[in-house]
Amino acid sequence: MEALRLILLFIHLVGFALLLGGAITQFLSGRYRINPAVLWGAVIQLVSGIGLSAPLRGGGDDEPDPIKLGVKLLFAVMIFIMVFIPRKRESVNKGHFIGIIALTLVNAAVAVFWH
Repeated sequence: MEALRLILLFIHLVGFALLLGGAITQFLSGRYRINPAVLWGAVIQLVSGIGLSAPLRGGGDDEPDPIKLGVKLLFAVMIFIMVFIPRKRESVNKGHFIGIIALTLVNAAVAVFWH
């Protein structure tokens, strides 16, 4: 089970890199459009995050806090909606793009700092 958790964690980090890297690249280019990297990153983050939160372990002290998982799921769903709905538009608002980047960073901060 530990090997499966590590594989899911690796996939989750790849999704984070795609989501944040794609969004920052688009933001710095000045063309605020949902590119495939951002879309796939959001999908990978959501799916692998749900997989990571599944009760694969037998319980004990190493189980994640259910409140933390709920907060992270809320942010992941919000990011996914913000990416999925305007994915076919030629451009989105600058504030919309800043929101995607900010929520992605907040979600990562929750993962790292909430114990």
